Amino acid sequence: MKVGIMGGTFDPIHLGHLATAESVREIFGLEEILFIPAARPPHKIEKHVTPEVHRLMMTFLATQSNEKFQVSPTELLREGLSYTLDTVDELNKKFGASAELFFIIGSDAMVDLPKWHESKELVRRANFIVATRPGVKVGLSAAKKFFGKAGAEHIHQVQTPGLEISSTDIREKVRQGKSIKYLVPEVVEEYIFKEQLYRDEVDDNDD
Repeated sequence: MKVGIMGGTFDPIHLGHLATAESVREIFGLEEILFIPAARPPHKIEKHVTPEVHRLMMTFLATQSNEKFQVSPTELLREGLSYTLDTVDELNKKFGASAELFFIIGSDAMVDLPKWHESKELVRRANFIVATRPGVKVGLSAAKKFFGKAGAEHIHQVQTPGLEISSTDIREKVRQGKSIKYLVPEVVEEYIFKEQLYRDEVDDNDD
């Protein structure tokens, strides 16, 4: 079984996340994409993140129309910081050791991958798909050199739809009273305004 993993704070999840996931699923022949909202990302300990219940609900709402998309609260239910290697252990128990895991990350995350917790063991046990926009070149040679044979076999690059959307910009638009239509699914837009998210708090979350 080939399972794609899309992780992130999803604060909020937007159409760029969904388009990238669907594109990667089709290109790599993945049987499903599992969206995993992060609970306590180590690199965002000191930053404001919207409460878990809202981020999880928005992720459920955004993915419900695609039968190939699933949502897992595994990191939200786990105590402590959200380390990807712990998630791999849990997914191996869920899908079996023979399942192939494909983590979908952006080029910025790829640059930082060598700094991740137990990164060499992580790349040995799972695949990483670096999603880039058309026309954007990302040098993978340094990362592959750092990870050696595992990097050459398990780190892949793919071009995905060039949607210039960021969660940071969406939050700022909401704060300024501007439209976020066509940046997020309609059900997510409705949820944001119903729950009055992103109205007043200071934003230091750089996603």
